[in-house]
Amino acid sequence: MNTPPHFGTDTPRDLVGIGIGPCNLSLAALAHPLAELDAVFYEQRPRFDWHPGLLIDGARIQVPFLADLVTLADPTSPWTFLNYLRTHHRLYPFYFAERFHMQRAEYDTYCRWVADQLPGLHFRHQVDAVRWNPEHDVFEVDHTQLDTHGEAEALGRTHTRNVVLGIGTEPYIPDALRPLVDAPGVPVVHAADYLTHRDTLLTAGHITVVGSGQSGAEVFLDLLRHRPTGHEQLHWIGRTDAFAPMEYSKLGLEHFTPDYTRYFHALPENTRDRLTTAQWQLHKGIDATTLAAIHDELYHRTLGGGWPDTVLTPGVRVRTAGRIATTKIELHLEHIQQNTRTRLTTDAVVLATGHRERSLDRILVGLDPYIRRDNSERPRVDEHFRLVLDPSVTATGCNIYLQNAERHTHGVGAPDLGLAAWRAATILNTLTGKETYPLPTRTAFTTFGLERPQPRVPAARQAAPTLTPLVDRR
Repeated sequence: MNTPPHFGTDTPRDLVGIGIGPCNLSLAALAHPLAELDAVFYEQRPRFDWHPGLLIDGARIQVPFLADLVTLADPTSPWTFLNYLRTHHRLYPFYFAERFHMQRAEYDTYCRWVADQLPGLHFRHQVDAVRWNPEHDVFEVDHTQLDTHGEAEALGRTHTRNVVLGIGTEPYIPDALRPLVDAPGVPVVHAADYLTHRDTLLTAGHITVVGSGQSGAEVFLDLLRHRPTGHEQLHWIGRTDAFAPMEYSKLGLEHFTPDYTRYFHALPENTRDRLTTAQWQLHKGIDATTLAAIHDELYHRTLGGGWPDTVLTPGVRVRTAGRIATTKIELHLEHIQQNTRTRLTTDAVVLATGHRERSLDRILVGLDPYIRRDNSERPRVDEHFRLVLDPSVTATGCNIYLQNAERHTHGVGAPDLGLAAWRAATILNTLTGKETYPLPTRTAFTTFGLERPQPRVPAARQAAPTLTPLVDRR
């Protein structure tokens, strides 16, 4: 809904959510039945949109449909995906489709259905700053209401006891490729905007896709399906050693459980940092179905003899890049294992280089004196997803919570949709001080760490063993 918020109210709210992506939408949906909780959410976009540039026909989310906004915390909620299907008279078609993973476009539509009905969601509201008011023991959230053209229409300030930051991620462009994006002429687009520019890209003679993750595979497959046989002229490169499948074994998936999240959080900072890099295949690999579809397309094009005009090269990084006479692009490539270099001339580039967490600095600059940081100057986050702040703030019961910005403290599952409902329920339980949503105490068959060891007593100080007399049983 888009009803205007109450500006300048004297009574502080219980909760202000900043950003309305899947994570904060999950929180809003689970907070909705809690009559005692006064919550409001702000989003600068005009409506809910989930990666609109990647809603390619047939592309599916990589988690089962049970990982909707609420089911894994409250399957009786009216905001479940199954209730969305029931409301739209689509339960039986979904049942007979026998699909455990919904399409990306369907997930986007489902989330928008929830967002359009929940009260307290305010779009076209840009949050400019969050400050601590020590005189009244509240946070001050300054925000700007935007008109349909994105211009400032009104200024507001909301007082709140708690803030939840769910501002999501933004497209990442490596430094070597950044000059290409800023210059006009030859099409160079991030995969996040792929569908917006697809028609223009398809007119290019030669297209290069950079990035060996799921979005790169989906873009390459879509381009392949839209290019004529024998004239594909597609090149797909990526830094990883192979176009590797996502780790999708049953026990491997247990890294996306609350059990693993708690285990990861308790590890030393340097161990967490090492694991974050080493576990790339848990979240940056490619769905095996997508890889199979690419191979099927390529194989089909060999039935008449010959090979498709495509090149797929893993293990390659782009050292530098530039434009040639404003009509072509030259990529300077280096093969990591061979230690060889070459140049690739192309007419268009799609940067499937992923997303990175948005910087919190702009919004939280006013809180900087209160924020406690780790050895790498990142905000520390406790096990309940709260920023570690100066005790003068937290002693009042006021807190800042993070959603999808805590991978460095909570591990690979931070951006995973399958943990969104659990994390939102954890936040609400902590905020209300009661078990509003009962959560499971165990979620994985894997035990990720050893039990806390007992203190070892030096041999010289150990008590002598008790001897049992032998009994003659003859």
